[in-house]
Amino acid sequence: MTIQITQHSNEFSTTPQIQLTDMQEIAQLGFKTIINNRPDFEGGAEQPTSEQIKAAAEKLGLAYIYIPVIPNNIQAEQVSAFNTAFAKAKKLVLGFCKTGNRASSIYQLSQSNQLTQQTPAKGLVQWLKSKCLVTKLFRFCRAKLA
Repeated sequence: MTIQITQHSNEFSTTPQIQLTDMQEIAQLGFKTIINNRPDFEGGAEQPTSEQIKAAAEKLGLAYIYIPVIPNNIQAEQVSAFNTAFAKAKKLVLGFCKTGNRASSIYQLSQSNQLTQQTPAKGLVQWLKSKCLVTKLFRFCRAKLA
């Protein structure tokens, strides 16, 4: 199976959920580090666990980092953890989650000048506004409070 990769920079790309059988292809494509942003069991029992992916990655000499993110709920601490991990990671880095969107979003937040020039919370709000997700966030919060 050929995985679908979206390149965001010369050092970072994303893909939807990977399988253990994808690890060889990932290594052959030149990736050195995998960052997993999908919580274990989010997709049910058929989703490989973080530990399974880590073991398969390390067998091929790939570094593995686990920063689980709940959909539509990226936290400042997760962006900070990503910044630290990405700065230290052997490049090329491949991030993934269910669809690739969280992995892409956390990377974009980490690279955002707004985030580094402001407090993390203000940077996150600015980014959300720029992505027109404020309405979704408002509706989500309103539903939780109701």
